Amino acid sequence: MTQTKKIAYLGAGAWGFCLATLLATKGYNVVSWANNPVLVETLNRGEEHPHMRGHRAKSNMHFTTDMAEAIRNADLIVEAVTASGIRPVFTTLASHKLPHCPIVLTSKGIEQNSELILPEIVTEVLGDHVKEQIGCLSGPSYASEVIQGLPTSVVASGYSPKTTELIVQTFTTPTFRVYPNQDILGVCFGGALKNVIAIACGISEGLGLGYSSKAALMTRGLHEIRKLAIAAGCRADTINGLSGMGDVCLTCGSLISRNCRFGYLLAQGKTPQEAEKEIEMVVEGVYTAISALQLSKKFHVAMPITEIVYKIVYEELKPTNAVKALMQRLIKEEHL
Repeated sequence: MTQTKKIAYLGAGAWGFCLATLLATKGYNVVSWANNPVLVETLNRGEEHPHMRGHRAKSNMHFTTDMAEAIRNADLIVEAVTASGIRPVFTTLASHKLPHCPIVLTSKGIEQNSELILPEIVTEVLGDHVKEQIGCLSGPSYASEVIQGLPTSVVASGYSPKTTELIVQTFTTPTFRVYPNQDILGVCFGGALKNVIAIACGISEGLGLGYSSKAALMTRGLHEIRKLAIAAGCRADTINGLSGMGDVCLTCGSLISRNCRFGYLLAQGKTPQEAEKEIEMVVEGVYTAISALQLSKKFHVAMPITEIVYKIVYEELKPTNAVKALMQRLIKEEHL
């Protein structure tokens, strides 16, 4: 690595700013694109990130609303927008002269209706000729903790071993350990679907159902994720790893998680719209709940927790009634 290597970063929200800071700390020059001119001006002035209090941009970080400027002569493109924003952002990206370089996706989600994971969307938009350059990063990691240098481990995956290894080398630090995994479908499934289960765990906490209830939801939720992932062609051991069980433990276990907090607010009587407004950031589980339900029907996999979350968010099912519905389901032998 040299000090002059340029990384183009698409997205400057909390997670994007966190990882851009991590890369800048390693000596990379990072140019971040965002479509929010106020945020761009704020960060270029050296002020705190509005969602990362106490943290300002490093000297080798620059922010712009001009996507062409961000990607010009880039050695690596990294994404941190939203699952729903992947297609429009990369459609815009395709209209520019693209540098021949790897692309790393750090958002988590599955596209509604198409049921594509995010790397598949990018491949579809940019063309099959870039597929070998596409990879992703996933795993248990809160932006507020990673940016402080608190230790964690995540997983990298790509359509080629070369891309996977590049992601590992680029992002690994003494406190941010990156493991390679070539099951890109499994890595993306685990990272996306755990957000739906986290909403359920937040509801449980908001209703005051106790730690035992949350532990059961996490375990059965992971079981749902594993069943669907295997049906879709993922490896079971991937779901048992950092991007599956690891991320479930993190996202479901604390109200730091926006998905868990969203569920908590629903249980407190907030509408989905009011809850998202209070959180002030995108709640990916809301988007992915639709995709997960579509996939469960496609592969004929029962996902009762996911279905309940969908009904609470989109069909106004009361959280207290949802608990009754789950507890009254037919009991079958546990099989993992």
